[in-house]
Amino acid sequence: MIANKEETISKIKVALAEIRPFLESDGGDISFVKLEKDGTVKVELHGACIGCSVNQMTLKSGVEMTVKKHAPEVTRVLEISMIEKV
Repeated sequence: MIANKEETISKIKVALAEIRPFLESDGGDISFVKLEKDGTVKVELHGACIGCSVNQMTLKSGVEMTVKKHAPEVTRVLEISMIEKV
């Protein structure tokens, strides 16, 4: 359960801003979509990241790790095309 949702969202956005230059250097981008009550963060990948064969590895080892560093209360990060469009 997330205690302060707005504070957590702010920390998530800082984390995404930190990783964005790496994604942009490969022609991609990422945007925050939603924070669920259980700590799941939903993001959307853009540009080259959409069809990239290593995007799930990037999501787990890069994005999720960076988000959890800034917001340890986050439980996981999912890309919305892998689940459902919200």
